[in-house]
Amino acid sequence: MKKEYNKLIRDRIPEIIEKDGKTCKTRVLSEKDYKSALNSKLLEEMKEYQEGFDLRELADLQEVINAIVLANGLSLKEFDEIREAKAKANGGFSKRLFLESVDDGKK
Repeated sequence: MKKEYNKLIRDRIPEIIEKDGKTCKTRVLSEKDYKSALNSKLLEEMKEYQEGFDLRELADLQEVINAIVLANGLSLKEFDEIREAKAKANGGFSKRLFLESVDDGKK
């Protein structure tokens, strides 16, 4: 029985499928289609994480984020420097602060 997936997969998935005695059809995406597929994969992985808050799914999400960074021409080191600069400027999330409202004093 043939099952359609039409989604971005990890590099070793075809090898794993074939090792299981099955066959699969794949293609290499253009740069534009790859970036689009990564964005779809990001949403897919986020949904999977939110369904059970399994940290293994969060690891998949990080892998997709890393691929997006690299596909957009940044190194992971450069991306981490951006993250660190934002954390330095705006702080992190360790204080568990939740903003309820802001009053600008105007009526």
